[in-house]
Amino acid sequence: MDITINASFLPHTDPEASLAFYRDVLGFEVRLDVGYENMRWITVGPAGQPDTSIVLTPPAVDPGVTDDERGTIAEMMAKGTYAGVVLATPDVDAVFERIQALPDVDIVQEPIDQDYGLRDFALRDPAGNMVRIQQRG
Repeated sequence: MDITINASFLPHTDPEASLAFYRDVLGFEVRLDVGYENMRWITVGPAGQPDTSIVLTPPAVDPGVTDDERGTIAEMMAKGTYAGVVLATPDVDAVFERIQALPDVDIVQEPIDQDYGLRDFALRDPAGNMVRIQQRG
């Protein structure tokens, strides 16, 4: 089989703050910015990888989500336990140095060699989503 990851979805609570984070902090390009009523879906992705994207989406807008579930999702997002993404780079320490020098970046963990063989660091995006960046090959 020939299957690839085309897009994954992360919720946002503030489209402008999320856009600034993924574009200005991580250097992703904006591929699509769609509004409907008072909601926005913003598709971003790494430059040079047009077939891989993250869609920043309003949380819990699926019509099948109940009000109780929306409340649970909002609580989990506020704690930073709802969603996340793992990214990779050839030089995790250089990326960390550049990102940590920026204002208002929520660093959760500085670069560390994990027991399971990876070196990575972690930060949160403006919606509380965990973003881990690991050393690639």
